[in-house]
Amino acid sequence: MKLIILAVVATVAAAAPQSYNAPEPRYDSSREVVPILKDQRQQEDDGRYNLDVETGNGIVLAQSGSPQGPEGAVVKAGQYSYTAPDGTPVVVKFVADENGYQPQSDLLPVAPEFPHPIPDFVLEQIAFAAEEDRNRPRDDSRGYD
Repeated sequence: MKLIILAVVATVAAAAPQSYNAPEPRYDSSREVVPILKDQRQQEDDGRYNLDVETGNGIVLAQSGSPQGPEGAVVKAGQYSYTAPDGTPVVVKFVADENGYQPQSDLLPVAPEFPHPIPDFVLEQIAFAAEEDRNRPRDDSRGYD
C-alpha cells in the first residue's frame, strides 16, 4: 500500500510544472495615468508619523498617527477629500483609535434620533411573541424558565 501511495505521489510530482513564468503585466494604454503631485511622509523613531498625499485627479489625504493607544495601538487622525463622479465634493474627517474608525462627513447617512416611532407591525410581532411566551407550558426539568 505504501508503495502505491509513493508511486502516486511521484507521478503527481513529475507531472507538475517545473517552473512558473508569471505573465507579463498588461497595462491598458487607454486609461489615464494620474500623477502624484505631493507625497510627503515623515516617520519618527518613536512611531509617530505624518502623511500628505495629493494626486492630479483631486484626491487629497492628510493623516497623522502615534502609538499612544492601549498596548501601543496606533491612534490616527486625518481627512481625505475627492470629487464624486456626479461632481459632489466629498470631505471626510476621521479618527481611528481604541473605539474604532470614526468618520465625520455631511455626506454620511445618519441614523434617526431615538426614540423614533416603532412601526405597528413590529409592535404586533412583539405582542405576539409575548403571548406565545405566556402560553408556553413551563417545564422546569430543562433547567431554565
